[in-house]
Amino acid sequence: MVVASLVGASLIPLASCGVYSFSGATIPAQLETVAVPLAEDRSQGGPPGLDRLLTDALIDRFVDRSRLTLETDEGEADAVVRATIERYAIAPVAVTDQNVAGLNRVSLGVRVVVEDRVENEELLSRTFTATADFAPAEGLQGEADASATALDQIARDAFTAATSDW
Repeated sequence: MVVASLVGASLIPLASCGVYSFSGATIPAQLETVAVPLAEDRSQGGPPGLDRLLTDALIDRFVDRSRLTLETDEGEADAVVRATIERYAIAPVAVTDQNVAGLNRVSLGVRVVVEDRVENEELLSRTFTATADFAPAEGLQGEADASATALDQIARDAFTAATSDW
């Protein structure tokens, strides 16, 4: 009886803040659906398809790892997650004794905005950055893989920031 009371009392704070999921995400009770429109790519020089990679990574986080269901019609969604790739850069981070790059680093900056359409409020508006390294010998495939790794990190960070603030 005492244990049941303690367990019940420990759940009261969770009920007042939103609905907790086992992924660690707390989603407000009024949010059931989410739209994730195709990310906008304002960067210049990145590999093609960054917008789709980021969008897919955000859908993976906000839909596949929470109780939210994907709504394809943005106007019907309870929440909307928008992303803009603002910066893409490659720079050498290690130089060989022949003064050539031994390792390159992809750096990305992405602005993520999450809106609660039910309560008509902005839940998150922040720029996230991430980096990933690749060897020049890996060529375009190495750059694409590093870009995908950095975008996935940004999606994880955005999801964590959005759901920990709710």
